[in-house]
Amino acid sequence: MKVSIGTSGYSYEDWRGVFYPVDLPKGKMLDFYSRHFRAVEVNSTYYRIPHPAVFAQMEKKTPDGFEFVVKTNQETTHRRQNNKEAMKALSEAVSPLMEANKFSGFLAQFPYSFKNTPQNRDYLLRTREYAGDLPLFVEFRNLTWDQPETYSLLQQNDINYVNVDEPKLRGLLSPQKIATGKFGYIRFHGRNSRDWWNGTNLTRYNYLYSKTELDEWIILISQILAGTQKSYIFFNNHPKGKAVQNARDLMALIEDKVERAEVRDTRTD
Repeated sequence: MKVSIGTSGYSYEDWRGVFYPVDLPKGKMLDFYSRHFRAVEVNSTYYRIPHPAVFAQMEKKTPDGFEFVVKTNQETTHRRQNNKEAMKALSEAVSPLMEANKFSGFLAQFPYSFKNTPQNRDYLLRTREYAGDLPLFVEFRNLTWDQPETYSLLQQNDINYVNVDEPKLRGLLSPQKIATGKFGYIRFHGRNSRDWWNGTNLTRYNYLYSKTELDEWIILISQILAGTQKSYIFFNNHPKGKAVQNARDLMALIEDKVERAEVRDTRTD
């Protein structure tokens, strides 16, 4: 299938006893994760850009065909003072992944305060330039970006749009089926309205999707898949391993829908 499903991060201590064996060494978490999923978002780069040797070690722990999407540093998305230097350092850091054909792109997750203005649109284009030929995925948190002009700008400049599932709060984006390049992308953040604005990274994403809520996305996902060469879906509702459970739930739903569709096609033929 041309979709990779995984989680946003993998080295969570509160996944022990839920996903990881309780006594699993921290250095073995990625090895274990890669036996269950074929892709992961690396979030630690938001806080600190590592030496290339760090990614070289991560690459060795994963099988052929495994994919890494790496989040851009906070300098790129939040501070926005030394973006060129940050992107240059990050591009150098992921070189071992690129050499192993395991690097799938950069994820730039902009905050709610990053609104649709001429200045910020120019900033996006500079970020695209600093990423060079590497795939760039952009996530917006502010509803002002939900404009046809936004999608045209992204499409014209080879920037891939990130669809999101998040609380139904004023000013946030609703579920969409947008693809502005050859890659589709969806991130599930949970629907914890109570803690979204004032919570921590732990409480804000503390939400378990029901299978009914995930099933609501199947039609949108199928439309995204139909219009892209490859798509990525990641779950960011990480507290207590909820992301793992929901990623598995969605994988099962998609496989079931595809199998049924194939059966219908065969009967039609």
